[in-house]
Amino acid sequence: MTEQSISAAERAKLTARAALASIAMAVTLIVLKSYAALQTSSMAMLGSLADSGLDLVASLVVLLGVRIAAVPADYDHRFGHGKAEALAALAQVILISLSAVFIGFRAVQRLVSGAQTADAELGIGVSIIAMVLTVALISYQRHVVRRTGSLAIGTDRLHYSSDLMLNASVIVALALDQFAGLTGADALFGLLIALWLLWGAWSASSHALDQLMDKEWPEDLRDRFLAAAKDYPELAGLHDLRTRTSGTHHFAQFHVWVPPHWTVQEAHDRLDRVEDELLRRFPGTEILIHVDPEGQTDRETLLPPEITEQAR
Repeated sequence: MTEQSISAAERAKLTARAALASIAMAVTLIVLKSYAALQTSSMAMLGSLADSGLDLVASLVVLLGVRIAAVPADYDHRFGHGKAEALAALAQVILISLSAVFIGFRAVQRLVSGAQTADAELGIGVSIIAMVLTVALISYQRHVVRRTGSLAIGTDRLHYSSDLMLNASVIVALALDQFAGLTGADALFGLLIALWLLWGAWSASSHALDQLMDKEWPEDLRDRFLAAAKDYPELAGLHDLRTRTSGTHHFAQFHVWVPPHWTVQEAHDRLDRVEDELLRRFPGTEILIHVDPEGQTDRETLLPPEITEQAR
């Protein structure tokens, strides 16, 4: 796991701050780009404005998602509310896709009409300001994702990272259209922006769907968990390992063989100690261990019982 071990309260505070920073950024850019779009009649700038407008809506969705995800488990949601983050990320994907379709449609209209932009200097200046502010935001978001592992903030950061290329393309489009006299360059770049947004939406959707569908942990994390399990003789014969992630919380459940002479109390005490050790090594993980009679092989064995004798 890449995220550091922090409390649930601190995680909730960090993700909420990141979401509020995104909202403030979106509002600022909407004001700047609205003025620039009116003055320049740039298709690329209009696309950038539409993207910032959806950034605002998406950031509001993220704020709602991370706040719901931070709510502790309750009677109706025994596994917590972590999937609210995946739902927030999926809502962002839908909004990004709608934005891309709108921008692409307008770009095609501009290509057909052959209209040219005006006052490119203003549009370029606004785009440079937007890039500086965006770099500051994604740097902070990267810090929050590193600390919390938040999927919703990570998706938001991905979107704002793509905004850097979007704003750079606006600068190039305005320069080519007005200064180089290449009529249609602005509209063409608007169409490329739309395609870029669709690609970003497709990439981001896979992470959200993985959590909603309870996909297994990545192979490297799963392998590290199994490697750690080998350090404990009590986990000889570990099998039927199942893992999933919900928001920033991880779940692992598996079966282990126990010698027939162990009492229920002894098995409980030994495995509780092992569970505590694994929790220290894999913070933010809920572990559920089920005991089986030694030698039961009705499920896939993932950890060979080569150290069974040590557990006796």
